[in-house]
Amino acid sequence: MAAMSASTPATDARTRLARAALDAFAVRGFHGTTTRDISTAAGMSPAALYVHHRSKEELLHELARVGHERVLAMVRESVATSDDPVEQLARLVEDFVRDHAVVHTGARVINYELAALSEEHLVEILAIRHQIDLVVRGVVDRGVSSGAFRTPDPHMTSLAILSLGIDVARWFRDEGRWSPDEVAAHYRLLALRMVGVPDH
Repeated sequence: MAAMSASTPATDARTRLARAALDAFAVRGFHGTTTRDISTAAGMSPAALYVHHRSKEELLHELARVGHERVLAMVRESVATSDDPVEQLARLVEDFVRDHAVVHTGARVINYELAALSEEHLVEILAIRHQIDLVVRGVVDRGVSSGAFRTPDPHMTSLAILSLGIDVARWFRDEGRWSPDEVAAHYRLLALRMVGVPDH
């Protein structure tokens, strides 16, 4: 069977449902959102969601999986741009924070609605998150080993850096005081200070 092109009606419907779900989950939360809310916002019939997803939870899982896999690929690419742990961490934090600001609605949903996932789906997402953790921890560990970084607990520092970046999605607003680039640059500075690197 030939692969479905990106412009087919079915693919377009899935995209519309995904966007509608992200917006609805962001405003009402997963449990406060009905399948009717999602399908109506997508301009579709109430039964349309079930043509593409078995449940509202399955839709959230797909959003979380796609989002987390995209972020994992992004942080790996950020680290691959240099062999220097200082540059690696700087680039990773800038890219990670900018992304969480630019797509803050989606990032907020896939990071803060995970408790609504089934146990099986949650395990899958947590495994991807663990891979993201390992990328960051690897950079910090290499920096400490080389003497470029100074921190008494590299693992905790790695988690703190990730937590700061994720939280940007919670508070960032498009009409706010700072641009995504400004937030990314400031968080880069904060992250490097956390590992003992002077202003860089």
